[in-house]
Amino acid sequence: MSSTYSPNLRIELIGTGDQSGSWGTTTNTNLGTLIEDGISGYVAVSVTTANQALTANNGTADQARNAVLALTTTTGANFAVYAPPTEKTYTVYNASAYTATIYNSTVLGNTTAAGAGVAIPTGKTVTVWTNGTAFVFQNNHLSSLTLATDLAIADGGTGASSASNARTNLGLTIGADVPSPTGTGASGTWAINVTGNAATATSATNATNLVTAAFSVVESGGKLYFKYGATNIASLDSSGNFTSLANVTAYGTP
Repeated sequence: MSSTYSPNLRIELIGTGDQSGSWGTTTNTNLGTLIEDGISGYVAVSVTTANQALTANNGTADQARNAVLALTTTTGANFAVYAPPTEKTYTVYNASAYTATIYNSTVLGNTTAAGAGVAIPTGKTVTVWTNGTAFVFQNNHLSSLTLATDLAIADGGTGASSASNARTNLGLTIGADVPSPTGTGASGTWAINVTGNAATATSATNATNLVTAAFSVVESGGKLYFKYGATNIASLDSSGNFTSLANVTAYGTP
């Protein structure tokens, strides 16, 4: 009976009764090299084409079996590597100056993506896993995070640990780029865009004045005042009494 090989790590499975007197060599290779590579192995992979399959050998050392991949490239552009279509976890360090993407191949050794890949930015290290078809990030949740240094602006932070330093780093000036605090330090004039109109506003800052180019309706002291410019020309109180500065015409043509 000839040997077969495990599907994920391609470990040699000796056939019953085979390798009499030499099975120890195969077993030592399995345990001391192949399984060890799968658990803690590191390999540097030089990528020379835009799409390159990781080497994957039955019963001997290869690239794809290793736990940690360090990627470099001579392509001068973004590139992709293809792991075998089997379950696996990798830590991948992109040591190149370009974006690297890792995919599963549809067939062992080819460079056709079986599913989604994971892009690794230049200089970054990620841990990814695959079900044999698609790669995803190993972790997508942190219950808490403590940084030893301030998060740089380029990474989505402010590069500072105080509000004033953050504003400085972001080029923001109080009173010019952002409103001042309320109180004696308040300053600046700020435009407010309101969608809809005063009749339909429902937010906490509901409009109380309806203003056109010349006319306005202002609520004050329990009354609605109708103004032309700065002059009150009519008012309506809460009881429905309407008072006009001039004549009121009913059934006329506006």
